[in-house]
Amino acid sequence: MARRPLSVTRMHRAARIEDAFHGFRARRALKRGYLPTVLSYTGYGTTEWIRVLGRVVLAKDPRPGSRAERKNRKREESVRGWRSFVSVPYSEVDVVVEVDGTSHAVRPDRGGVIDEVIPVQLEPGTHTVTLRAGTSDHAATSPVLVAADQASFGLISDVDDTVMVTALPRPLLAAWNTFVLDEHARVPTPGMAVLLERLAATHPNAPVLYLSTGAWNVAPAVTRFLSRNLFPAGALLLTDWGPTHDRWFRSGREHKEQSLQRLVREFPTVKWLLVGDDGQHDEAIYAQFAKEHPDNVAAVAIRQLSNAESVLAGGRSTAEKHAQTSGVPWVYGADGAELLAQLKELGIQV
Repeated sequence: MARRPLSVTRMHRAARIEDAFHGFRARRALKRGYLPTVLSYTGYGTTEWIRVLGRVVLAKDPRPGSRAERKNRKREESVRGWRSFVSVPYSEVDVVVEVDGTSHAVRPDRGGVIDEVIPVQLEPGTHTVTLRAGTSDHAATSPVLVAADQASFGLISDVDDTVMVTALPRPLLAAWNTFVLDEHARVPTPGMAVLLERLAATHPNAPVLYLSTGAWNVAPAVTRFLSRNLFPAGALLLTDWGPTHDRWFRSGREHKEQSLQRLVREFPTVKWLLVGDDGQHDEAIYAQFAKEHPDNVAAVAIRQLSNAESVLAGGRSTAEKHAQTSGVPWVYGADGAELLAQLKELGIQV
């Protein structure tokens, strides 16, 4: 009898080591009185289904209104980046999702991440879902943004160096910004909040999503950043750092490519405005996606990280080259104001 490939029968060694490490930390945390706690994130969907997102971690459960609760809340809102990566994920618990008077049991993955599609009939607009881990008295709530059936426009934006200045092309500075800097010290990209908010306001009940290679660990901090700096509400599509069942590390580029393909299947009639920057792989990812799905792309807007002279010299020619090869319009600019002006020239309603 032929032997089955090792990748089919067994997880990657790195994944097994990671699972053992998380299991050890979870057992210690449970002995110290930590309880499964749900961190709920903004979801999205249509009038027939919703995608519920969240993460289960082990945490202390202070009494509501107590000094410990106020201290924890203050600490969370002024947390330095590295603390987001030391939480203990937990997968050995059922999570009950309540929406529109119905309950659904889901199970987090090995990294504690909840990512489930639930069939439900809802009107377009913002709805609230409640998530509860096991028999816990603590329930987490989060909004779910339901797109209108007739929605024909959607917005997908990168996060790092597109809406938030993180300097990711420079590894040491990126590490400082991600792991050391207090979240209140992070700077929004000039003009991007105005651009995205105007687009969202002009197209009510259109899907708005923030697609990033960042880890789910930073989702609470990113959500607070977007709200504090007046970006439009939208679902975060992040990834889970670390090994998978068949490789050492997850591919951030693959995460973005798969997410875009999924969104086309979920919203086949929507034309997306794709917003990113030229610091990582956004140009290549968006160009390939536009070639494969030209009918699903309204335009591509790229924020350039170079200086103003480089923007003026190369932005237009690069946009024309991409437009010719992908069949959809491209615009380049140093900030949201420049992109806004060029999108207006294309006739996109903002």
